[in-house]
Amino acid sequence: MFAYSFHTASDSRGFILGSLVTGANVHDSRMLEPLVNQLVENIGKPNALAVDAGYKTPPIAKFLMENEIRTVMPYTRPKTKDGYMKKYEYVYDEYYDQYICPQGETLSYRTTTREGYRQYASNPLKCKQCPLLSKCTQNKQHIKMIHRHIWQDYIEEADHLRHTEKNKKIYAQRKETIERVFADAKEKHGMRWTRLRGLKKVSAHAMLTFAAMNLKKLANWTWRGPCLV
Repeated sequence: MFAYSFHTASDSRGFILGSLVTGANVHDSRMLEPLVNQLVENIGKPNALAVDAGYKTPPIAKFLMENEIRTVMPYTRPKTKDGYMKKYEYVYDEYYDQYICPQGETLSYRTTTREGYRQYASNPLKCKQCPLLSKCTQNKQHIKMIHRHIWQDYIEEADHLRHTEKNKKIYAQRKETIERVFADAKEKHGMRWTRLRGLKKVSAHAMLTFAAMNLKKLANWTWRGPCLV
């Protein structure tokens, strides 16, 4: 269907800080860097950034960490088919740059794809006799292949940070901030559907709506009394 995506950031109190509008066919991961650059230019560099699973990619993790922005990413389930061994069951040996399977056999480096994924392949002569072959691969040549992004280390570091108390606290705020922003925009401000066509018109509509939502929140705070920081 024809649709638009709003890539939006808010602060810890739910005020909208920036937004970019794209066609729905543009993947989320392509828009985080422009959105962060917009925030840096207009407001300043954030200390931490919590994102949903759509933004959990090695390039994004690398971009945030290299810019010294605390990376807060969610847990993502393994995408392995049911009945097959998960990728984490194959141990990566950083020193020898190879994977080791649960049976102790190695998967050696083969090549790097244009997308930046390094391929590691097993020895089919050894795999053919393996008792775990049916749970390992469906490859007719009995070759197990594992892909590892050249910046996978950044994702692994983000997964380590996920277990810290600070990251848990920051990520828990998403449901009270940015998720609330989108819920209110759709249910109370008519953003579930658009009567406009073209990125320029929809972007202007989004900016006016988000500005109104910020003013509404500010007015509510003023009505309740001064905010003590």
